[in-house]
Amino acid sequence: MTTSAAHTDPLAPGTHTYRTDGVVQSYHVHGTGPVCLAHSGGPGIFWEYMRTPALEEHLTMVYVEPVGTAEDSRLASHPHGYTRERYSGFLETLIDRLGVGRVHLLGHSHGAFVAAYHALHRSGQLAGVVLYEGAPVTGPEHGEEAGRMVEAFVAKHTGHPGLPDVLAAFGAMSNISSDEDTVAVARGVLPSYFADYWGNEEWLAPVRDAVRAVYISGLDEDLTPDVIDDRATLKGLTVPALVIVGRHDVICGIRWGRELAELIPDSRLLVLENSGHMGHIEEPERFTAAVRDFVRETAPAGGAA
Repeated sequence: MTTSAAHTDPLAPGTHTYRTDGVVQSYHVHGTGPVCLAHSGGPGIFWEYMRTPALEEHLTMVYVEPVGTAEDSRLASHPHGYTRERYSGFLETLIDRLGVGRVHLLGHSHGAFVAAYHALHRSGQLAGVVLYEGAPVTGPEHGEEAGRMVEAFVAKHTGHPGLPDVLAAFGAMSNISSDEDTVAVARGVLPSYFADYWGNEEWLAPVRDAVRAVYISGLDEDLTPDVIDDRATLKGLTVPALVIVGRHDVICGIRWGRELAELIPDSRLLVLENSGHMGHIEEPERFTAAVRDFVRETAPAGGAA
């Protein structure tokens, strides 16, 4: 089934849903111009935080609800089974349904890992890929780097009354086992995801309070971790790529943005100097200009993107 606010045009403004592979896939269309799909992070974070009205002035933004975030989109193996291959497979079906040829794909955080996988394995669907706050690897090396960045955050904010709660949320990450745990941790660590959350708490607190999430384990159905190391394959990526990273990101920080840009042939790198993990909120003008210009310059001949 497919529904929207207006009619059955798959790119009509509004919310669309259809059934595929036994689950309901939803997506939300806003704006006009070349088509750019946005895949949120987590895994398990709801799509709304990725809404970028400034981009919608230039692009047709298709905000994907990653499978698993809504009850009717959950796999039979939920909370397990949400590998990059599965997310990419659902993206493949969605892009085909849009019927506009090659599109641009923007992935944030865990969504950037998904976007990289899709660009590597289903490159024929893409005119370009934006890897926004991603990394080429997960596992111990990624965790150690995040630990160093968190230590720097602690040193910078020593004595702040909100710091103990942030550290408690990081400590609870390894014990997440429910939707409630996931929301609590996501909101708890969020001050560290901005360059200056406490200096801008009046307008960032509502962002924090609006975060919605579900528990997704990061394991396949057989409980095997979906460990990532794209370093070798990214060297052969043929899709035009834009890498965006915030200078103060503690989770997928500057080291990883630079490494992605070095690995991917002819890629572009944007460092948002006054941002953490949420540059589209912290530096919306620079973020918007970079994505807009990248899409325009890499759109297929004839304007179909």
